[in-house]
Amino acid sequence: MSIDRVVIIVLDSCGCGSAPDADRYGDDGASTLGNLSHAVGGMTLPHLQGLGLGNLTTILGVPPTANPLGAFGRMREASAGKDTTTGHWEIAGLVTAEPFPTFPHGFPREMIDELERAIGRRVLGNKTASGTAILDELGPEHVNTGSPIVYTSADSVFQIAAHERVIPVDELYRICEIARRLCDRYRIGRVIARPFVGEPGRFTRTYNRRDFSMPPPEPTVLDRIAAKHPVVGVGKIWDIYAGRGISENVHSEGNADGLARTLEALDRLERGVVFVNLVDFDMLYGHRRDPRGYYAALQQFDAFLPSLRDRLGPRDLVLLTADHGNDPTWKGTDHTREYVPILAFGAQPPSRSRADLGTRAGFFDVAQTLAEAFAVGPWPRGASFLAQATA
Repeated sequence: MSIDRVVIIVLDSCGCGSAPDADRYGDDGASTLGNLSHAVGGMTLPHLQGLGLGNLTTILGVPPTANPLGAFGRMREASAGKDTTTGHWEIAGLVTAEPFPTFPHGFPREMIDELERAIGRRVLGNKTASGTAILDELGPEHVNTGSPIVYTSADSVFQIAAHERVIPVDELYRICEIARRLCDRYRIGRVIARPFVGEPGRFTRTYNRRDFSMPPPEPTVLDRIAAKHPVVGVGKIWDIYAGRGISENVHSEGNADGLARTLEALDRLERGVVFVNLVDFDMLYGHRRDPRGYYAALQQFDAFLPSLRDRLGPRDLVLLTADHGNDPTWKGTDHTREYVPILAFGAQPPSRSRADLGTRAGFFDVAQTLAEAFAVGPWPRGASFLAQATA
């Protein structure tokens, strides 16, 4: 089938059950959707249910459907790790064989010393911490001294937090660019600018966050598509790929804004890809272990789906997936190693029922599907499900 547009929406962290190797990551038993549904006493997601979400795993309140309105399946991550970068890179066709390094005891002293010399400021923190807890701990000292706060997590991230009144956002970005060059030597996946506002005891992070990522080590399927058609990145997509293979960067401020920007992109795009990351699932609810907030975000997304379908033409395809899990009922505050959903639908229901995509061997099956859809393949790895998704 000839495809005009593909919309890829990453419900950031929306995993659907422990991966076979979850025990290696301390995540055996994690299930973002399944455990979340029990924590909130059952969920009502009629449009996602109609697409076959309940066919993927046991979700209280979202039973399987015999006649899904699209194709459904789950994907196992082939890459090592469970972070944003590896998940997104694999969706675009790359496999990360060696996980990015993490720094549970803080970053090397020589690295911090070099950063301080380069920016002319002392830094605070340099430890593993929750992004909100460290603001409560070190935010007042930062406001008094002007010293940025450096911290990390279980992911390969070098995070720098600063109050927007103390260090303006553009200056924080400049500091992060310097840190990015230092982090390249250590193969750290992302440097993240974490601006915040407010007063002690009431600090709040803003949507001026920006990720400064390592560029993909080789071209992705997005590079091939962008050479022929527009690839619009909504949310932090441009950041994750360091701009590689992304024709247009559309900033968004949370899920609701990202969904509005998605519809706007569709209104002006005749052919190509709209690639969306909905960060709130992960940032606001997964990491903060907030099941009810997570469920409310899923309800908001579910209510959006009819508007999205109404914007589709007869040769458009939507792919809903995730990049990793982040079970809000799980121990700690970090990502969880899980399968992720793959739900595919177009403007019209499939001509045959139960378009079961099964369990895919890697997220790179999305890349192979895109390669076939836009005639830029075949991709070196993965199996396309385009025929099943458009039957």
